[in-house]
Amino acid sequence: MSVTEHARIPSPSAFRSALYAAKKSEQELKDEEMELFTKYYMEWKGGRKSVNTSYMNIPRFYYRLPSEDEVLLQKLREESRAVFLQRKSRELLDNEELQNLWFLLDKHQTPPMIGEEAMINYESFLKVGEKAGPKCKQFFTAKVFAKLLHNDPYGRISIMQFFNYVMRKVWLHQTRIGLSLYDVAGQGYLRESDLENYILELIPTLPQLDGLEKSFYSFYVCTAVRKFFFFLDPLRTGKIKIQDILACSFLDDLLELRDEELSKESQETNWFSAPSALRVYGQYLNLDKDHNGMLSKEELSRYGTGTLTNIFLDRVFQECLTYDGEMDYKTYLDFVLALENRKEPAALQYIFKLLDIENKGYLNVFSLNYFFRAIQEQMKIHGQEPVSFQDVKDEIFDMVKPKDPYKISLQDLINSSQGDTVTSILIDLNGFWTYENREVLVASDNDNTTDIDDT
Repeated sequence: MSVTEHARIPSPSAFRSALYAAKKSEQELKDEEMELFTKYYMEWKGGRKSVNTSYMNIPRFYYRLPSEDEVLLQKLREESRAVFLQRKSRELLDNEELQNLWFLLDKHQTPPMIGEEAMINYESFLKVGEKAGPKCKQFFTAKVFAKLLHNDPYGRISIMQFFNYVMRKVWLHQTRIGLSLYDVAGQGYLRESDLENYILELIPTLPQLDGLEKSFYSFYVCTAVRKFFFFLDPLRTGKIKIQDILACSFLDDLLELRDEELSKESQETNWFSAPSALRVYGQYLNLDKDHNGMLSKEELSRYGTGTLTNIFLDRVFQECLTYDGEMDYKTYLDFVLALENRKEPAALQYIFKLLDIENKGYLNVFSLNYFFRAIQEQMKIHGQEPVSFQDVKDEIFDMVKPKDPYKISLQDLINSSQGDTVTSILIDLNGFWTYENREVLVASDNDNTTDIDDT
């Protein structure tokens, strides 16, 4: 090997230095790449920030209600709400527009008819929607059509069902606007005084209440309002959501009194009718023997068949609002609504609170025995042989089938659908007698039915 060739071969130390330099360059490249990535990413992020910076500011979601001394703000709020409700009212279909809609539906019906019922297919349905105008647009959707489609072999819906659907929607919106006018707070709920004003101003528009004397109006309003609050305000907050009023059937029952030809049977079963209100108030006056406008425990003991136990009545006066130990008409209405509607959850909640003497949230054997002893005592007074508590206790637990075999909760009572029977057994001798002799009563009813058939 020549000297020149030897000079071209790097020494081991030079080779290591070159290798280190190459490695350093590779690390520098990675650093540079990361630096560039960070730079471009920040520029991109910064560019987005310049386009939309809304996320930097939290939007205002709470607006304080004006206080009583801020008269101008209150007036401004009332006026703006009134204008808003008027605008919403103008968006609804009026009678002329509803008649026009019916004419268009009838004109575009799709044969064949089912009996006397006219039908319409989806294609004609859309044509009517185009001609009916902008106010009707919300009703002519695929979703509404599908909702009303019921196994028609030609894929059509009933014109009458669709028209009733539209009428119902318009009525709900009209009623909601009407109720909202009485919503003084503007928060979507009515206080007791708000609902009282609504019903008081509604009375002259209900022909079935024409016979009521004006002196009775305040008692009628109290009777009507109490049903709404008893069932729709279980936590006793003193206010009801307008949505809940619309969702229940009470308003339908109240507005049913617009029908001048409402049958006597319908009036008797309608809490809001004049005969029903007079019946309830008349019972209250009959119970009030000392005519002081209030009911004592002794006076209330004659309620109904007069067979409610003293222990139950004691609990009523312990738990319910009284004035110097006596009950006013409003408290009496809650009592009546609970006892006349024992199948309803709100009524069972009322009675359950009275039965839960230890405030534990459940009924145990002690609670049941505490109330049933009074039934046994009444049976002795009437010359009847007292029934064994153990037998009754076993039957109650068999009927309710509670989750915990030793405790009955309110939800257990509601779920069992036997709450009315259980409560009647524990608080009312007549209710217990009816349960105990249920087989005899059923047989008697069957015999009477047979006799009628034979005649």
